[in-house]
Amino acid sequence: MLKALYDYGVRQNLTQPPGFSGKTVKAYISLSEDDDHVSIYLGDKESVLCPDIGSLAQSRDKCNILVEKRSIVVPDAATEDGKLPAKSRFFLETLRSASEAEPRLKVCVRALETPETIEKIREELDRMKIKPGDTVSFRVNGQSVLQSEKVRDWWKSFRKQFSKECEKPSALCLITGEPAQAMTTTTPVQGLFVVGGHARGDSLICFDKPAFCSYHQKQAANAPVSEEAFSVVKAALDELLKDAPVLAGMKFVHWFDREIPKDKDLFNLLDDLEDDTAEDDPEDEPEEETKVNERAERKRADQAPESVRSGDAVPDLDDVSYHILMLSGVNSRIMIRRYDRGNYADLRRNINQWYTDLALTNYSGTGNIKQVKLAARLIHLLKFLKSDSRPLERMPKELSGITPTIIQAILTGGVLPDAVASKALTYIRSKLLAGDDESAQTTRNIQSTMPDSLACQWLKVWLLRKNRMNHQEVSIVEEYNLNLSNPAYHCGGLMAVYAAIQRTAMPDVNTGIVERYYASAIQMPALAIGQLSRHSNYHLEKMENKWLADRYRENLQEVSVALGRHIPATLNLEQQSYFALGYYQMGAKLNKERKKAVAASKERTAAAEQ
Repeated sequence: MLKALYDYGVRQNLTQPPGFSGKTVKAYISLSEDDDHVSIYLGDKESVLCPDIGSLAQSRDKCNILVEKRSIVVPDAATEDGKLPAKSRFFLETLRSASEAEPRLKVCVRALETPETIEKIREELDRMKIKPGDTVSFRVNGQSVLQSEKVRDWWKSFRKQFSKECEKPSALCLITGEPAQAMTTTTPVQGLFVVGGHARGDSLICFDKPAFCSYHQKQAANAPVSEEAFSVVKAALDELLKDAPVLAGMKFVHWFDREIPKDKDLFNLLDDLEDDTAEDDPEDEPEEETKVNERAERKRADQAPESVRSGDAVPDLDDVSYHILMLSGVNSRIMIRRYDRGNYADLRRNINQWYTDLALTNYSGTGNIKQVKLAARLIHLLKFLKSDSRPLERMPKELSGITPTIIQAILTGGVLPDAVASKALTYIRSKLLAGDDESAQTTRNIQSTMPDSLACQWLKVWLLRKNRMNHQEVSIVEEYNLNLSNPAYHCGGLMAVYAAIQRTAMPDVNTGIVERYYASAIQMPALAIGQLSRHSNYHLEKMENKWLADRYRENLQEVSVALGRHIPATLNLEQQSYFALGYYQMGAKLNKERKKAVAASKERTAAAEQ
């Protein structure tokens, strides 16, 4: 992993000189050699190359040089003995030392030693609303002191006193394999603050527990890396983390071992990983009626680049390797949640397989479910809360344990963890039991009595890949399959027909059979199906539309024949998944037939009026 990051940094020319780091400066204290005028110049968001003392800046008596927090550069008060705080004193002393190499810094030293000037600086910083924790630096005669080559040369020499290189044994660098002097502590990596990281950065390599020092070395000598090599790794991580999407409380970082065109980056096909999305509803815009299989094929074609769509080999990319890191910050340390690497050709095939496995008819049965962002898809594995307006905030806590495994399954074509099926079933059950059916038969009310579509997609993928792992050929297609030999699946189909019958016969009922029987039917179908069958006879007799009643009887007959004579007494996790999927697909099939019947009736009415 470290070598792959190092190679990426070298290839992207991200190398930084040892002892330097890119930082953002909030404000510059602007001074002049000619007078005592003080002004504040606000910095921009661009990273500036600055001297960096590394983890020593977190000690009690040391800090970074030239760029530090306002509270250190311009402290509000001295200590009880009248002296400056230890960090502020260190800052001033090193600034005085640097002024011997760069005369312009003498203006900064004089300003910090003059009480009147210090007070002016405080007033200006307050006026510009610069907080104690904001980073500040200096400008002299309109030029930033950070741009001075004299300062940089001085720092390269001055920083050696912190290295104590003569006391370090030689070792082979774990990154390059070359003999080098191992770093005592590594420079923190920036970019993980939004996922639990520290504002000052997080350590990638650290040894603060006895268990980490099994080689009986001190600190980072247990995993020696040279300063030059690690500076490249840090620069690579800093760059990759800038635009890395956040997924379930982790930064998703990826790169390839050589440059590829942007439209060939297959990770862009994962419906955008970013969490900053509202919960997408794949049914908001009805799709025109078309054959489900044709729709699925075209959808995959639209999402994939030409190489994925055609399936043709891409000789210049097949030997490319990808690398994935899922990172978060914990107690100022980087937590590597997952690291994976693989071949581009395999990645292309596996992502295409992911879309194939996801293909599932929509609620209306007129096409396949529209693709949504992966983050929105993960929402349907959370605990369902009817009034929850910010589900993404719960994702790091509830899904951080399984999200890396899900990502790995998508990218490698592997099986999903059983927790996916369990969470999807829980989401479906909670949402169904929380719904109501109080108004007329609008599309939304019909959806409220059907299992959640995206949760059913999770179940379909879980079942397909579980069967594939066990070398079982089970035909789980996009629409309801009467030829599927699975009793639990057809029990779910019967439940969908019974629900549709009651909804048609009693559209204004407050509590339907879904709310009353779903929880028991999906666990003990033999107990519930008999009761539902008796209720359906009453509902069918009550229907005014006898043609529709006959059609429902035909549906019950078809599913009953597919089910056979045996109704399972209890269902395990896999069987419950088949039940929910059968219920959903049969509901979509009935909705499609209903729409066709309504459209045909309108055509006959229009023809009669002409």
